[in-house]
Amino acid sequence: MTPTSKPPRESPFHTIEDEVLDLIDAALAEDRGSGDWTSRWIVPARLRARAGIVAKAEGVLAGLDTALAVFTRLDPRIQSEAHRSDGDAVSPGTVICELHGPARAILTGERVALNFLQRLSGIATLTRRFVDAVAGTGARILDTRKTTPGWRSLEKEAVRAGGGTNHRRGLYDAVLVKDNHIAIAGGVPEAIRRVQESNDKALPVIVEVRSIADVEEALDAGVDRLLLDNMSDDLMR
Repeated sequence: MTPTSKPPRESPFHTIEDEVLDLIDAALAEDRGSGDWTSRWIVPARLRARAGIVAKAEGVLAGLDTALAVFTRLDPRIQSEAHRSDGDAVSPGTVICELHGPARAILTGERVALNFLQRLSGIATLTRRFVDAVAGTGARILDTRKTTPGWRSLEKEAVRAGGGTNHRRGLYDAVLVKDNHIAIAGGVPEAIRRVQESNDKALPVIVEVRSIADVEEALDAGVDRLLLDNMSDDLMR
């Protein structure tokens, strides 16, 4: 949650941050527009239905709470039963959850719910592949700020579901001295000096380095972490 976020709002099944509920509302408005005329014209208003979300491929689950919240935003009478949790491995045929309630709302929310679930599960699945590849080495897989606009909170949760580790969440919770900052300051030592003089928030300081000289200068300045920027395999070794 960003420092300016409102407290989370309660959902019938879970607590979800306001920013996620707003994202769900925007996605539903985008898809529904003036109305789901197909469901309204075909499905009787009082018809109730049961539905299940079933995996069709191997993967790692993420975003289930968000997917279920789509349905309750449309109609709070929809009830759900989750059979799996974020971070669980699933295979074709795995029943992830079941829903029951007004049929129209279930049909209207289906695609938006699956869009959240599939995208976030895809991130978790890919993350798990990298995590498994470095298992036993002591290395950790970190994410970045290169997230889909508006989806950062969800996508970073999906990384964690896949076994990865979140890097900084935004510009506000860590200092990352990048190549452009270094160029403006006139070098690594000067850029770090300026940060250290002003860092009254005790934020961790990370520096992008491109050469052994950069590494040595950053270490001499006492930074917390190095980011090896576009280095070759040989140079990293």
